Amino acid sequence: MVPTGPGVRLLPNAITVLAMCSGLTAVQFALTGHYEWAVYAIGAAAILDSLDGRLARLLDATSKMGAELDSLADAVSFGVAPALILFVWNRGSNNVVWVVSLIFAACMVLRLARFNTLLEDTEKPPFTKEFFVGVPAPPGALLALLPLMVSLEAGEGWWTSQVLVSLWTIFVAALMISRVPTLSLKTIKVSPRLVAPLLVGVVLLAATVLLYPLIALAVAMLVYLAHIPYAVYRYRWLAQHPEAWTVPARERRAIRRAGSAARRFGLRPPLQRRVAGAASRMRGVRLPRRNGEPWLNGSRRSESEDGEPRRGWRQLGLRRNQDR
Repeated sequence: MVPTGPGVRLLPNAITVLAMCSGLTAVQFALTGHYEWAVYAIGAAAILDSLDGRLARLLDATSKMGAELDSLADAVSFGVAPALILFVWNRGSNNVVWVVSLIFAACMVLRLARFNTLLEDTEKPPFTKEFFVGVPAPPGALLALLPLMVSLEAGEGWWTSQVLVSLWTIFVAALMISRVPTLSLKTIKVSPRLVAPLLVGVVLLAATVLLYPLIALAVAMLVYLAHIPYAVYRYRWLAQHPEAWTVPARERRAIRRAGSAARRFGLRPPLQRRVAGAASRMRGVRLPRRNGEPWLNGSRRSESEDGEPRRGWRQLGLRRNQDR
């Protein structure tokens, strides 16, 4: 482990403070009518927020103060700032819009508080590392600003209605505090064969962001929404097959294909398991009687004079007489 000095260890906290300043600057842009730059400032805060944690782990500069500072900065940049931007953009004279902004900011704070408590939970299954509980703070802030992005590109329309924007904001706030699993980009593994195509995709994405930044952000948010059903399916499948999380991706796909093929052809589990399960459930169940005497395996069980059960030809290993 490479030793780090005090100045280097301060770098992650400095990036966190810059992210908070970027979020507050977005509010200043909104107050002066520069809504496009306000969206860019929130996007810059999201990028800085994704860097401070990784840099802290890389430099071995993680600390309790850094974790608390990160949560406070996220509450300002992704909770308070987007709420104020939406309030100012919606002409800031409607009390209902202000209540919706308060709801969004409160849900963001609750989402961050729950995230901090889940970090201390050591009894979670290992596969849950691939998921967030609810929509994280940076995507939540950008999703709330999606109607603003569309209006900056397409102008006024039904998507700028105060009622629709308010309902959309409440919907995003509900996603943030929900238990819906979403994928975490930190745990995604890339195959070596996909490195070159991925780099080409990054170049195309960077060019699109530079040329059409608002369109790129809006499309990215729509793609993020579209991935949620897949994340829910993946979470439920891993919850039913937790042992598959540790195997390679190729074997995991083989397990998934085998299960889907069995369901497609209507195959049932092995008969032995069903019989064993039925036998275990039959323990302690009284057998039916005929003429007051219990029956066992289709034959009547009799007792000897001393009270001991009399064993039949099956118990003695004898063959039945076939001359009858």
